[in-house]
Amino acid sequence: MSSSQALYLAIDQGGHASRAMVYDATGREIASHTESIATHRTGADRVEHDAEALLASVQRAIAAALGALGPARRQLRAAGLATQRSSIVCWDRVTGVALSQVVSWQDRRAAAWLDGFASQDRRIHELTGLVLSPHYGASKLRWCLDSLEPVRLARSHGRLICGPLASFLLYRLGNRDVLHADPCNASRTLLWALSSRDWCDELLALFGVPRDVLPICGPNAGRLGTLELDGQTIPITVCTGDQPAALFAFGVPDSTLAIVNAGTGAFIQCITGVQPLRSPGLLTSLAWEGTTGTRYVLEGTVNGAGSALAWVAEQLGLDPELAPGRLDQWSRSTAPLPLFLNGVSGLGAPYWVSDFPTRFVGDGTPEEKMVAALESVAFLLRRNLDAMREAGLGPTALRLTGGLAASEYFSRVLADLSALPVERPRAAEATARGLAFLLANEPTDWSLSPDASRIVPRPDSAIHERYGRWLDAMRTELARHRKAPK
Repeated sequence: MSSSQALYLAIDQGGHASRAMVYDATGREIASHTESIATHRTGADRVEHDAEALLASVQRAIAAALGALGPARRQLRAAGLATQRSSIVCWDRVTGVALSQVVSWQDRRAAAWLDGFASQDRRIHELTGLVLSPHYGASKLRWCLDSLEPVRLARSHGRLICGPLASFLLYRLGNRDVLHADPCNASRTLLWALSSRDWCDELLALFGVPRDVLPICGPNAGRLGTLELDGQTIPITVCTGDQPAALFAFGVPDSTLAIVNAGTGAFIQCITGVQPLRSPGLLTSLAWEGTTGTRYVLEGTVNGAGSALAWVAEQLGLDPELAPGRLDQWSRSTAPLPLFLNGVSGLGAPYWVSDFPTRFVGDGTPEEKMVAALESVAFLLRRNLDAMREAGLGPTALRLTGGLAASEYFSRVLADLSALPVERPRAAEATARGLAFLLANEPTDWSLSPDASRIVPRPDSAIHERYGRWLDAMRTELARHRKAPK
C-alpha cells in the first residue's frame, strides 16, 4: 500500500452486528472489525436493541479497525455510515442520551393502531413510495411518544429528538454537532415525501408526529460531522441505508441488473434512473442523493430471510447459529419437501400482510423443514421479480450478496426460478463496500471482483412445480386470512 494512498472508513450497523471496514480507492479491503449486538424479543411483535450498547459496539468496531491500520490510519480521508433503515430511536437533544431502545425495523408493536389508517394507503404510497406498514417508523415513533415517560418528559422540556437510527448514531459519533436525516433513512419513517424530499406536513398531521422533534432532512453526502479519535479528526461525509449502500458495492449498476441482498431480510432492487417509478405492491425508493446526482430504485422486500431461518431452527430445536451452514448438505436429500408459508417478521412485498400466519404445508424432518424455509425466501424473491417485470423492468441478470449468498443451493434455486444468471461476487458483504465506493466519490476503476462465480439457469421442473404449489398455498392462506374476523 502506497504511503499516500487514500483510505475510507465504512461503518455498517446491521441487524446482527456492527462493522467497521477500511477500503482503498479501488475497493480493496484493508482492515475490518465486527462486533456482535444483542437483539431483544420482548413480546410476540417486539424486537429491540439497547441503544447505548449498540452505539458502544459501533465505537468498539471503529477503534479496533483503526487500531489494525497502525500508522496507515493517517491516510483516512473520510468516514461514512450505513444502517438499518426503518429502525428508530428517541434521545435527548442536549445530552445525546437515548430515551428509548432502538425499535427494530422488524418490530410490529403498533400494527393494530396503524390499521386505523388503512383507508389512506393509496395516498401514503403516492406521497412516500411506500405502503402502510408497521415496519416503518411512523407507528413506532407514535408509540414512543405515547408510551414512554422519559420521551414525554423530554418533549415537555423541549429536549426531545426522535427519528432514524442513523440520525442518532451520527449525532453521537459526531459529538452532537449535526442533527441530520438522510433521504434513504428518513423515507422509511412514512413521514417523508418523495416530491419535496423533506418531512411532509400532511403525513406529520396524519400520524401525530410533531416536526420539531425530528432531525433536519438533507442529502446523503455532505458535512455530516466529524469523528474525533485519539487526536485524529475524520470527516463524516456520507450517511445512507444498508440496502441503498449495497447497490453500489461493485460500482453503479445499470437497469439490466437486479441486485439481491439476502441477510436478516432479503431485498431485490432495480435502478430506475433519475425519476421515481411507482408500481403497486413494490416500493419506490431514493437510493442516492449527492454531488453525483439522484438515483431511484424499485424495490421488493422479504422480511424473513436469515431471520426466518433462525426462527425455524429455534422452533425445531436446532442450533440457529449452526443450522444455516448445513442447508446445502440437507438439500441433497431426495425426500419430498414441505412448503413454508413465510410470514416471519410480517409478510412483505408484494403482499404486505403484517400479521400473516406462518406455517408449514406438509410434514418433514427438521432438516427438510429448514430447506423448505430457505426455498421460501427464493420463492418470495421470484414473486417480487415477477412484479418488477409487470412494472416494465427487464433485468437480464441477478447479483446476489449477503449471508445467504454463501449457500450454493439458494443461489441455484434463485437462478433456476428466475431463468436469469446469478452472479456471486467473492466479497459477499456488500453494504460496507458500497458505502466505501460512495465515500471515494464513485471511482471509475472500482469494479466487480474478478473471481465472482456465475450460476447459469437450467431447466428444473421440480423446483418450478414446488413454486407453483407454494403460490397456490399462499393464495389460499391469504384468502382465508382476509376473511377471518379481526
